[in-house]
Amino acid sequence: MFKVIGHVSRVAGPLVEAQSADHAHMLEMVKVGDDQLVGEIVRLRGARITIQVYEDTTSLKPGVPVYGSGMPLAVELGPGLIGSIYDGIQRPLEVIRSSSGHYIQKGVHAQALDRSKKWHFKPRMKAGDVVEPGAVIGIVPETSLIEHRVLAPVDVRGRVVSIVDESERTVEEVVAVISDKGKETPVSLYQRWPVRQGRPYGTKERLSEPLITGQRVIDTLFPVPKGGAVAVPGGFGTGKTIVQHQLAKWCDADIIVFIGCGERGNEMTDVLLSFPKLVDPRSKKSLMERTILIANTSNMPVAAREASIYTGITLAEYYRDMGYHVAVMADSTSRWAEALRELSGRMEELPADEGFPAYLPTRLAEFYERAGMVRSLSGKRGSITIVGSISPPGGDFSEPVTQHTKRYVRCFWALDRDLANARHYPSISWIDSYSGYIDEVEPWWRKNLDPDWLALRNQIMDLLQKEERLQQVVKLVGPDVLPDSQKIILETCVIFKATFLQQSAFDEVDMFTAPQKQVRMLKIILKFYEKSVAAIKSGVTLEKIRKSTLRSDILRMKLAVRNEDMDKLDLLAASLEAFVLEEAVP
Repeated sequence: MFKVIGHVSRVAGPLVEAQSADHAHMLEMVKVGDDQLVGEIVRLRGARITIQVYEDTTSLKPGVPVYGSGMPLAVELGPGLIGSIYDGIQRPLEVIRSSSGHYIQKGVHAQALDRSKKWHFKPRMKAGDVVEPGAVIGIVPETSLIEHRVLAPVDVRGRVVSIVDESERTVEEVVAVISDKGKETPVSLYQRWPVRQGRPYGTKERLSEPLITGQRVIDTLFPVPKGGAVAVPGGFGTGKTIVQHQLAKWCDADIIVFIGCGERGNEMTDVLLSFPKLVDPRSKKSLMERTILIANTSNMPVAAREASIYTGITLAEYYRDMGYHVAVMADSTSRWAEALRELSGRMEELPADEGFPAYLPTRLAEFYERAGMVRSLSGKRGSITIVGSISPPGGDFSEPVTQHTKRYVRCFWALDRDLANARHYPSISWIDSYSGYIDEVEPWWRKNLDPDWLALRNQIMDLLQKEERLQQVVKLVGPDVLPDSQKIILETCVIFKATFLQQSAFDEVDMFTAPQKQVRMLKIILKFYEKSVAAIKSGVTLEKIRKSTLRSDILRMKLAVRNEDMDKLDLLAASLEAFVLEEAVP
């Protein structure tokens, strides 16, 4: 498969230059030197080619051969992906550890999918059936949660000449043969796809169904639909990784693809150790039965960091085409952009803002545009939701990666350092964050939960904005100058922040809040505000309201009421309706 296409002439870190004989292609996958280091051609200039190598190039020297594959960098797609842990170029880390130890040695190669494992194949077509591109020709139970649908190649249509009966098959064995105008195409359980090329689909559909995360500040204030794209910027220590961990654990996507792109090793280790132990709240099975992990930490080769994003999104597109809803967690796109900057600098390209390459916006757009809700070639409805964290230096949101990302996403969860320092998590700022998907998800909330959801959300957002303005007055002259009619706004927002926005990732009850509970909690807080305003107008002091037992009950409801015990919230709402004035009377 590989043949010599040139010899190394210069080595500059992960960038290698070679004099090519001929037959070199742009973005061709190559192997370099005696160790067969995996790389990709990123520039052609006459007889000189530039290769970015995805492994450590220490001890690589001029004169060694470069072997070309004639194919672009691609990933293997088939049963066995779910539950696996890969590096940025889809090398299975657990397989490498068992054969080479805890460190990836140079030139170590392992096939992404186990060639010896047999899968139980069940045909869904028979000889003579018409096959359209991307059609489901059979299924394989990949895990107890995921039914792997074996897809026909996207460039093949015709009729089934032969197909095997229900049986145990390896990924390389041919399970069907498709004929079109005399040309026969064998189909096995796996296929390959170039990572930098998006998989084709039928039509792109309107976003309408929210991605339920169980995180109240997200679902209620800044929702994202299935198929949407989100940016999560925040400085060091503000909780970006924790937010993505919570989404990966609790969101209602069918499949999670978690990409640890350039993050610290201890954070990725926490993911690798904790995810297999976690139980999916809906299926009560291990979370790894619907998760793919891609680990490319900060001490791994920088070029592979750049490729890891594309590897993850290509795996997500494969399951989207089967009809699944996939959530991609990219942590973090800043480290990916820094890899672009380093590689661009070594290629001596003209830098743009802060040294990033001029094509940074284009690369960001290419990535985020692969999100969406689509109708696949076979007619199945699937989606990819992208949640990309950003690590701006010093928490400066005016830096290029954050600013360019905002152009391509419609949801922005800004993490606030002051909230994080106050141990308020998730530290998503209700002032700087926004969601452009409100109109898309409102019909779903109105139909399935509460017709007044949008009005309730707008009312609490209005109170939070009023509270922000009042806090500026308080900082200047103190709270005593405010009348009780304005102090109750501050009091209501204090309750809302402590009871609704602040959420513990470690409390068994509070870590996940069902949408039904979120709506009821929001109604109770707003009803408390309305009743308190009425009480103040009737002459009751704010101090009496603060001492009411119902206020204490409201503060405790997030921990005291489980998702399955909604009746307790209804009782609390009834008590608030009937007794708040009596309890507050002097």
